[in-house]
Amino acid sequence: MQNRDALAEKIKNLPKSPGVYQYFDAEGRLLYVGKAKNLANRVKSYWNFNPLRPSGNLSPRITKMILEAANLEYIVVHSEHDALLLENSLIKQLNPKYNILLRDDKTYPYIYIDYTQPYPRIEITRKVIPGKERKYFGPYSVGARDIVDSVYELCKLVQKKSCLKGGRACLFYQIKKCLAPCEFDVPKALYDAELQKAVEYIKDKKSLVEKLEEKMAFYAEELRFEEAAQLRDRIEKIARSSIRSDIDLASSENYDIFVITHDDKKAVLVRVFMREGKIISSAHDVVSVKENFDEQELLAHSILNFYAHKIHPVAAPVLTNIALDEEEMLQEFLMQEVGKKAKIITPKRGVKKQLVDLALLNAKEILRQEKRKKSVSFEEELKELLELEHTPERIECFDNSHMAGKASVGAMVVWENGAFVKEAYRHYHLNARDEYAQMREMLQRRAERFESEPPPDLWLIDGGSTLLKLATDIIQSSGANVDVVAISKEKRESKTHRAKGKAKDILHTHKGELRLKESDKRLMFLQRLRDEAHRFAITFHQKTKLKLDQESELLRLKGISHAKIKRLLDYFGTFEAIKEASFEEISSILNVKDAKIIKKLYG
Repeated sequence: MQNRDALAEKIKNLPKSPGVYQYFDAEGRLLYVGKAKNLANRVKSYWNFNPLRPSGNLSPRITKMILEAANLEYIVVHSEHDALLLENSLIKQLNPKYNILLRDDKTYPYIYIDYTQPYPRIEITRKVIPGKERKYFGPYSVGARDIVDSVYELCKLVQKKSCLKGGRACLFYQIKKCLAPCEFDVPKALYDAELQKAVEYIKDKKSLVEKLEEKMAFYAEELRFEEAAQLRDRIEKIARSSIRSDIDLASSENYDIFVITHDDKKAVLVRVFMREGKIISSAHDVVSVKENFDEQELLAHSILNFYAHKIHPVAAPVLTNIALDEEEMLQEFLMQEVGKKAKIITPKRGVKKQLVDLALLNAKEILRQEKRKKSVSFEEELKELLELEHTPERIECFDNSHMAGKASVGAMVVWENGAFVKEAYRHYHLNARDEYAQMREMLQRRAERFESEPPPDLWLIDGGSTLLKLATDIIQSSGANVDVVAISKEKRESKTHRAKGKAKDILHTHKGELRLKESDKRLMFLQRLRDEAHRFAITFHQKTKLKLDQESELLRLKGISHAKIKRLLDYFGTFEAIKEASFEEISSILNVKDAKIIKKLYG
């Protein structure tokens, strides 16, 4: 009752300023992050007073959250725009129980041409630099590299940045893939014609695919099957980069289309990007529908994540399939971020409605395919077995590797939607010498990136109860909501037992140790994650050690002893750091003569 009285008093005395509020349960766990134009009015709308209880007009999801709430904290900001950005940032960093965490926060690449260059090339970038001298195409969800590689396959352009520096025609000229302006006086009009042909291929993927199919058939006839297979794979990826449309805009319109559909288990969010009247790419996310599901929240944060803190070459109107309560706020945000007038439209008729319906048709097809998928994961079973707070749909598993404290590295592998997500894997060069300190260093570095790379539902640590406590402490310090489980090998006579298929691994949870039968599929699933992290760590360790050995051997050949190399590594940590060190720094560790040798070697 005392806590309830304190909470009621805090709510009654909230400021009437823009800000972000956070609800916590009795154990201090974050339940919900929200934003408000007026903190006092917004937060009070959740409650009835005397006695303090949930308001009667709340959704079941928010009512349940309010019943769990025992404390409230808030942050005052200057504007509603700032509150929107802060709310989005905190949700990504902390993964509150009753907010939806949309993990697709990547920056989509663009294809661009820099016309300030004497012989412009086609390149890829994720960073847009404003200016009329650069032409951008995109964004592309997939296939950008394949489009660029295909253009260079078909057009006689400068193939590599380094080509012009050579001063002589190279192999690309001989195989008729370059005009060789590095050696010959190529007329500007001739090169511009090739460049314009490349631009047309980028704009018209249908024409590009047709040309690639012609070349693939030619390679097959010439029995050049490997090259034909490369083109086949490239064609497939380019075709997959966007949904097909027969809608004719008869104009050069630009639109960013965001739609959402869901059933009682899954939600699918589709993004479609239309430029100059053509659909150039599309992407989608599949999200589990839980008690905390809110389609408006998911759609709004998808729009926010795509535009936040990024420069976009085109300020396209946003089309949606559902009207958003926060439409006005999001429009104001878009205007500030993009720098131009921006609109969010939910069309009711006409071509814009056709575009939204097309995106929605694809979203429904993805949802239908999701229903047909055979379940290959054990997320719900794991949640129940391990008594987790979250359903572990995204899992990060950590392991580290070293040899007598040398070449210390860490590895993180990621599992989501029934598969390993290779592009999300991370490896770490570690400075710590013992395994405990190495794991602490790696986990702290991962936690520090929760804002840019949102946290998962579960951390799986290769280790015992000591490392479980370490990881739990780091999560609590970060403020994030992440479950933690550790898995360790059974020990026999103080030695780790590693018999394949017979290993009686021990699971360590916040409730204590858990031992399952060797044949238990849930244990085998966690073992599979642990083994993949171990493989990734060992592979990176071997590469790192080989590089260190090569660097060390090179220094020894130049007259630097093994003992001196060790002193340098103990101080700087890596050979890369030694390369970057100043003459004075190296002299202070060794001597002037050795510093001269090292700086001469590394330039």
